[in-house]
Amino acid sequence: MKSWARMAVFLTLVLGVSQPAWAVRTRFHVAAESPAYKEKMGGMIGRGVINVATFFVDLMVHTVNETKAGPPLIGTLTGLASGVGCSALRLSSGAVDVLTFWVPGFNGFAVSDSYQNCLAEPSMSAAAPMPATDTGSFNSYESTPESMPSAPAPSEAPKRTWKK
Repeated sequence: MKSWARMAVFLTLVLGVSQPAWAVRTRFHVAAESPAYKEKMGGMIGRGVINVATFFVDLMVHTVNETKAGPPLIGTLTGLASGVGCSALRLSSGAVDVLTFWVPGFNGFAVSDSYQNCLAEPSMSAAAPMPATDTGSFNSYESTPESMPSAPAPSEAPKRTWKK
């Protein structure tokens, strides 16, 4: 009985810690691209640790998605191959971030924070604050179309279905 209690406590701790880490991943991705050295360092360490700890998720997500989208064997093999590639890319990107966080001016090699497509553009535009201008007016934010943040790109690729 003691082993079941230990396992329950362990699983509760893992689930309790994993959700907050998952929720802050976008903040780490944004901070890692910052020009401010102090903010960049913390962001690169966080992004690197998250990428190293979750690289295997790409393998599962790609395999399942391609198996659903294509013929059973071909879709599974295609998903497995793309999952291995994205897993290797995420693992190496995380390792580079952790090892080179201290290098000034180097922000690492960003991998998308979405596990659907590791090569997609990181969805950081919605999280970035608007630039402030010093106009002396009540509204200190410039409201030209160039300064407005753009809408984030869709995180999902179009659904493909296989027909006989």
